[in-house]
Amino acid sequence: MKYKAITVSELNTYIKEKITEDEMLANVLVKGEISNFKNHYTGHFYFTLKDENSLIKCIMFKSYAEKIDFMPKDGMKVMVFGSVSVFERDGIYQIYVKAMQEDGMGSLYTKYEELKKKLEAEGLFDMSRKKKIPQFPKIIGVLTSQTGAVIKDIINVSTRRNPKVNIRLLPVPVQGLGAGEKIAAGIELMNNKKLADVIIIARGGGSIEDLWPFNEECVARAIYDSEIPVISAVGHETDFTIADFVADLRAPTPSAAAELAVPDIYELKNTINIYQNRFRISLKRKTELMRLKYEKCMQSRVFKNPTQFINDYLLKIDNDIKRMENSINKKIHNSKNAFVEKAAILDGLSPLKTLTRGYCLAEAKNRIIKKAEELEVNQEITLRFSDGKKQAKIVK
Repeated sequence: MKYKAITVSELNTYIKEKITEDEMLANVLVKGEISNFKNHYTGHFYFTLKDENSLIKCIMFKSYAEKIDFMPKDGMKVMVFGSVSVFERDGIYQIYVKAMQEDGMGSLYTKYEELKKKLEAEGLFDMSRKKKIPQFPKIIGVLTSQTGAVIKDIINVSTRRNPKVNIRLLPVPVQGLGAGEKIAAGIELMNNKKLADVIIIARGGGSIEDLWPFNEECVARAIYDSEIPVISAVGHETDFTIADFVADLRAPTPSAAAELAVPDIYELKNTINIYQNRFRISLKRKTELMRLKYEKCMQSRVFKNPTQFINDYLLKIDNDIKRMENSINKKIHNSKNAFVEKAAILDGLSPLKTLTRGYCLAEAKNRIIKKAEELEVNQEITLRFSDGKKQAKIVK
């Protein structure tokens, strides 16, 4: 029996026609869990619908996607209505979705939310306990798959930024059963043996089940207990795992993690050169300023004729002394004149002055007698004259 060879396109067209003729496949209602969801910039939705044993690719064009009232995401359980057809170019069959509704959250996503709330309540996400990434680490510890683009990207970026940095790879599985325990053990080993200054845990993008090892509690607690700072670089920029929240720093991609961990030595050298130039210019300006100040000082009178400065002060002191002497003499003269005037006034008022004119004072018992009634008969008194005293006696 002879067979006629047909092209791949003809075969795919035939299969498509057969599927299109099947009335059951023209309108199907399928439920499952969303995985690998992508919201294309055109507005179309691309995703995979899966259950425990199988999966099928799906596409929902913009005209239908605009009609649903929620945004699909990985792990979400949904029911989709549409038709099954073949995409001839790639030879794959998929569901062309016309309608979609939520059918509860996927089991993995539910576990993710529950663990996230638990660890957050325990304080594992607190910013206050996060450690600083060393500014100039000598050894970068990397936990990822030994093969693949991730470790190559980290090595390329790190060595480009600093050719002398050491990358210490500890190969661990990054997906599948038991991967979480091995990642946690790798973090503990890095700490126990002091194998690095900073640790990067990394893997490429994937669905929620692919990234699940980084959502396991053992990994979260190993990161939290790590004395070495940990950078998490798991999945793409839009992917968030429990490890991202616990880590001391989250990087959107493995390449970005290498940039955050390894300083650019060439940029650093350039910065040092800039500072050196600034210091050189500043020192030159400072030296010039000090030289000008020195020249100004040397031109000043105190340096040209230092004794003149002293003589000026001596002359000022002499003038001050002379002014003080004149002031003192004037005060003495004025005081003498005032004394003479006061003495003349006192002399004019003195009772002794009156005695010279023929008067006398009568005293008894050391006091002056002012009235006759103060005296008694036979009382002895003293008469004070200008030239002396005489004793007298009252007879009548």
